[in-house]
Amino acid sequence: MGVSGSGKTTIGKKLSEKIDIPFFDGDNFHSEANKEKMRFGHPLTDEDRAAWLIRINEFAREQMTRKGAIIACSALKEKYRKVLSSGITSPLYWIFLKGTYELIKKRMEERKGHYMKANMLSSQFEALEVPRHAITIEISHPPDEIVEQIISEIGARSKK
Repeated sequence: MGVSGSGKTTIGKKLSEKIDIPFFDGDNFHSEANKEKMRFGHPLTDEDRAAWLIRINEFAREQMTRKGAIIACSALKEKYRKVLSSGITSPLYWIFLKGTYELIKKRMEERKGHYMKANMLSSQFEALEVPRHAITIEISHPPDEIVEQIISEIGARSKK
């Protein structure tokens, strides 16, 4: 989880390959109306996100009966994380990819073809409620190092 541009998809895919659990991008669960709204530079409201969060939760509960899943999702607010985790009885780990506004804005300006534009980043930071119980990972490190750090943290938490 984290703001747009924090590396959720990149890290999620690499983590998926490393631990052999399927990866899914939460962006794919957005309605076309939400994508269009963002494409035109309008931040989503809580109302816009409601059905999206429910779709992801339903999918996560379905995956819980299989091999599990790595799902990249902004999950910016605590109330979103509550919806997303509702009914999940398998171990659930929130991984918060944390970075500075400047670093993430630079990354967003360099990426091509994404509907979420860099000028909307400030709205993501404004909405962000930093999770208290997540594994927090600083994103200034190389992706492979971040993945190893996540695996190590999950391993340490699963032994408790």
